[in-house]
Amino acid sequence: MMLPSRKGGMALRLRFFSLMVFCLFSVGYFAAPSGALAQDYRFSSIDIDGNVRVDDSTILSVARIGTGQTVSAAQISAAFGNLSASGLFESVELTPRGNRLLIEVVEYPIIGVVNFEGNRRIDDDVLADAVQVRAGRVLSPSEVEADARAIAELYAQRGRSAAEVTPQILPRGDNRVDLAFVVREGDVVEIERLSFVGNRAFSSYRLRNVLNTKQAGILRRLVQRDTFVAERVALDRQLLSDFYLARGYIDFEILSVTPELSRERDRFFLTFNLREGEQFRFGDISVVSEVEGVDAADYERELRVRSGDIFAPNTLEMSIARMESLAESRGLRFIRAEPRFDRDNANRLVNVEFAIVRGERVFVERIDIQGNTSTRDDVIRRQFRLAEGDPLNPRKIREAAERIRALGYFSESSVEPRSGSTPDQAIVDVEVEETTTGSLGFSASYGADQGIGFGISFSEQNFLGRGQQVSASFNTVKGSRDISASFSEPALMGRDLTYTFSLGYRETSEFNANFDTREAFLNNSLGFPVSEFGRLTLRQGLLAERLTGLVSGTDSERLIDDQTGGTSVTGTLGFTYVHDTRNRGVDPSRGWIFSFEQDVGVGSQSRRFLKTEARAGYEMAVLNESVTLKADGRLGILHMIDGRSRYRDRFQLASVMRGFAAGDSGVRDFVPAADDVLGGTRYAVVSLEAQFPLGLPEEYGLSGGVFADVGTVWGLDGIDGRPPSEINTSDGTTDTASLNLRATLGVSLFWDSPIGPLRFDLSRPLRKLDSDETQNFDFSIVSTF
Repeated sequence: MMLPSRKGGMALRLRFFSLMVFCLFSVGYFAAPSGALAQDYRFSSIDIDGNVRVDDSTILSVARIGTGQTVSAAQISAAFGNLSASGLFESVELTPRGNRLLIEVVEYPIIGVVNFEGNRRIDDDVLADAVQVRAGRVLSPSEVEADARAIAELYAQRGRSAAEVTPQILPRGDNRVDLAFVVREGDVVEIERLSFVGNRAFSSYRLRNVLNTKQAGILRRLVQRDTFVAERVALDRQLLSDFYLARGYIDFEILSVTPELSRERDRFFLTFNLREGEQFRFGDISVVSEVEGVDAADYERELRVRSGDIFAPNTLEMSIARMESLAESRGLRFIRAEPRFDRDNANRLVNVEFAIVRGERVFVERIDIQGNTSTRDDVIRRQFRLAEGDPLNPRKIREAAERIRALGYFSESSVEPRSGSTPDQAIVDVEVEETTTGSLGFSASYGADQGIGFGISFSEQNFLGRGQQVSASFNTVKGSRDISASFSEPALMGRDLTYTFSLGYRETSEFNANFDTREAFLNNSLGFPVSEFGRLTLRQGLLAERLTGLVSGTDSERLIDDQTGGTSVTGTLGFTYVHDTRNRGVDPSRGWIFSFEQDVGVGSQSRRFLKTEARAGYEMAVLNESVTLKADGRLGILHMIDGRSRYRDRFQLASVMRGFAAGDSGVRDFVPAADDVLGGTRYAVVSLEAQFPLGLPEEYGLSGGVFADVGTVWGLDGIDGRPPSEINTSDGTTDTASLNLRATLGVSLFWDSPIGPLRFDLSRPLRKLDSDETQNFDFSIVSTF
């Protein structure tokens, strides 16, 4: 093997180095931009082909290219981009041919018909409002895709997150197409489980009752609030925060809300991650004045909070509102009660100093309302306790926002102030989104004695957009038929005056009695607040009623006397006062209710009477609000000033105590051969009740209860000068009109059903008269006082 000489190796290295330099130079030469290689064009003519609806000038304007000017390759590329992005053409091609430029386009077709297929849950007109494409417009693929997503989102808002929307384009010739959105709705995606992480003070069962969203239960096909709607989560967050803040958890925080879709895409699991913090109470409370001439002692008397009360925003608001109202009543403008806080973390107390200060001098320039299509502006405007020209009060703005939400007319609402035309002016913006307020219902019932019954009802909570309530109903069952209608104006003359007018007719044929009745009524009432928790209602009534079907010598003389008198017409004037602090007082977990009502009646046969009823009750939630305890006492007195009472005037045992049959219990007449219930002129009842969870899955909406009633109905005015004991004794030994105490013990089942809260009572009277008939099972729709 011969090795190369040193001289030959040097020559080889020189040749290799020269080759590398040449390669690098060549790459740099061809890669580097060079004006000599860039091509410019100068077109003497531009030809356009393929356009039918879009004229040549529009295309040249969009392309930004003209004849007789020098055009670079970059400008031709930009012209192509401009034409493609215009949304007018399906395809674009630019071809330079010497001094001539050829622009070839294919226009998007015109939409002939827009159809929706496969949609059963949402009507075509609702979908048509949700999309942007319209018949007669140019087809835009980007718009079509956006509309498909909008339809899918509309289904998702109704709980059908698995819905799929596929656009289909059907050519019809002459550059026209029909567009169809094919919808595969899928099943409702329900919330299988609502979970909470980090809750220690309250059980998951209690917190689920706070949320507007519900778990899917045994009647999941009927419930609308167990579907996952992302927008509803924001409301749930607010409800949960308000719940904790009202109970003194000032550091409460929702760390996250996590929705998880199952692998099968048919159910959601929604988890709220919470940080509760500690419960705080009010510590030292004081009032100071920083306004010359304003005495703090006057405002301290308006406080409705005491040391040791649960620290809650609504309690602060009540005291602030009372102090600011006092200032307004004294002609002091821009006076604010400013709370200043000092936390005592060691003792979990918040010391509050209310400072009476002068607020910022800002006036309300105007109130702008948007989004209300059917509801009149004045219905929304009257929720404000201020008007244009009044001083701007942030507290009153917040209260107005709450009242607007409480109307129930809007699915969404917001109230926000913003700067006005001058620094001392503010504009209050109100934006609402309306929802349905009317309902039409059909019902059916069955009873062992009454058989099958039917009913139809109609109600509208925002009649003609005026905020008025209108309702009508008709019900019929064996032995009973009734029809009624009512109208209510919640803001008579623009004030907090609720006027209600109602009328109706009812007839019975041996329905819970051995006689027939016919009655027609007409009522008017006017209600208004008289205090922070009190409301007074004045009313006037007119009743025409008649008893028939009684047989002399067989039935009670007292009822025969009512029948002989024919149709009785009675006019009444009365009032009801209610003081209710439940869910609105210092502690939302407990509260009082007190009511007192009286009616003065004047009727046929020289009848004059005074009817009085009173009630006092107390509720409290214990064991982290999982158990509710109730105590309730009621009393009624019918005092006849002149004449004799009628059957319709007196109190019935079954209407005031559970466990007794209607028409078969209470004060009776056994003389001579009768066995008729007459009713009494007095009643007194005390009820004790406890409601608690049953340990069943919360999605069933079932809870239990126990109750005990102790009371009676007694008293009866005489007839023809005879004492009541000669009319209603049993075998000459028992005066059924005397104070015969009754007692009932029972259990309850509460069901939060799709048609509303229902209650089923199973009871057993422990103490009664031998003549009293029992009714061990009762069913009712739960309502508040």
